[in-house]
Amino acid sequence: MSKLWGGRFTKETNKLVEEFTASISFDQKLAKEDIAGSLAHVQMLGECGIIPKDDAETIKHGLLKIREKVNRNEVEFLVEDEDIHMNIEKLLIEQIGPVGGKLHTGRSRNDQVATDMHLYLRTKTTELIKLVEDVQQSIIKQAKENIETLIPGYTHLQRAQPVSFAHHLMAYFWMFERDKERLIDSLKRINWLPLGSGALAGTTFPINREKVAELLGFQTIYPNSMDAVSDRDFILEFLSIGSIIMTHISRLSEEMVLWSSQEFQFIELDDSFCTGSSIMPQKKNPDVPELLRGKTGRAYGNLIGLLTVLKGLPLAYNKDLQEDKEGMFDTAETLEGSLKLLAPMIETMTVNKDVMRKAINNDFSNATDIADYLVRKGLPFREAHEVIGKIVLYSIQSNKYLLDLSMEEYKQFSDLFEDDIYEVLAPEHVVAVRNSFGGTSPEQVKLQIKLAEGKLTK
Repeated sequence: MSKLWGGRFTKETNKLVEEFTASISFDQKLAKEDIAGSLAHVQMLGECGIIPKDDAETIKHGLLKIREKVNRNEVEFLVEDEDIHMNIEKLLIEQIGPVGGKLHTGRSRNDQVATDMHLYLRTKTTELIKLVEDVQQSIIKQAKENIETLIPGYTHLQRAQPVSFAHHLMAYFWMFERDKERLIDSLKRINWLPLGSGALAGTTFPINREKVAELLGFQTIYPNSMDAVSDRDFILEFLSIGSIIMTHISRLSEEMVLWSSQEFQFIELDDSFCTGSSIMPQKKNPDVPELLRGKTGRAYGNLIGLLTVLKGLPLAYNKDLQEDKEGMFDTAETLEGSLKLLAPMIETMTVNKDVMRKAINNDFSNATDIADYLVRKGLPFREAHEVIGKIVLYSIQSNKYLLDLSMEEYKQFSDLFEDDIYEVLAPEHVVAVRNSFGGTSPEQVKLQIKLAEGKLTK
């Protein structure tokens, strides 16, 4: 039989079965991780005397040569060899002879593939942490330039209260900070070593799992072999974190799409992050944030897909688990591409400060400050709320805004109004007096940026 496991079989595998069950089309992405795990495993086999040291050295050099070919894209992976593990082992035997068959002593593809994915996610998670920080840096840069820039703050997508544009942007910094913390924390669970668990029950060989963990940089060894080969929690966690990150990217992208529209005109995206229309020459389409928003669905789908695969699986390894990789790869690559685009798009966008200020002047987002003003004059808040409601209604009917009303008009609603109401209603004052910790005042925003910068220097 041509298969490395074919001794028990009397027939060749049906070609349709071979194509349907093979994973090499996607798990070849794990080639470097598979070789890294094999190098650590064979070193341990040699040091423990499980195979002769000369054989271990021969296997090591063979693996290193294969790694060089992989790095140069000179390796052709074959469907008939099923997966990355069998492809590498077949290449090894072809290169160094039957001694290559000793590499698989004391391990199974079950603990081997789990190890490969732990190694892959550890690398990707570390890279994503840096990419999230790049986005955070771009947010801080824009925030520093827009502490005094005022923008309408919204609830229900209705004008609510004026805020510093820097304050608005910094809300996303803290979302991404939590994302980064989740990624960092997940490394504790990614850094569990499955290798040495065998197919499900361990191995009869006197292996040294601690040595393999040391060589591969794992902090913890799975204490239960059945759990080790069937655990995909670490991938679920990654997909969950990835989905949350994409949610935050999507929310910011949605704002960019809105802000760059003719209706808002709060920002203009750099030409290098937009595209045109094939029929309407005047168009400048925010395709990048739109696509970032759209790709969020991929991340959600990958998470739900793996949850569904795992929900009914008995212990230990089942072929269903082959479905764990494509979603993991796709989410990792989607996050990487999205974050790499988001950072420079934020950094290069133009903020139309005058348009934002005009929007502030032409709304009733300073109405709450009249309530606070009357409360300080001794009027109960509920009564003050009713007074302001009537003032806003009167202003709408009169086609005026609050700063347009005369003192006589204010006096129609309450004798408590004095000339200082105009100072209270000035947008800069409305923002500046919200000086509680975490508020939108320039003083608090500067403090917030300082705290944020401290997060990035740790």
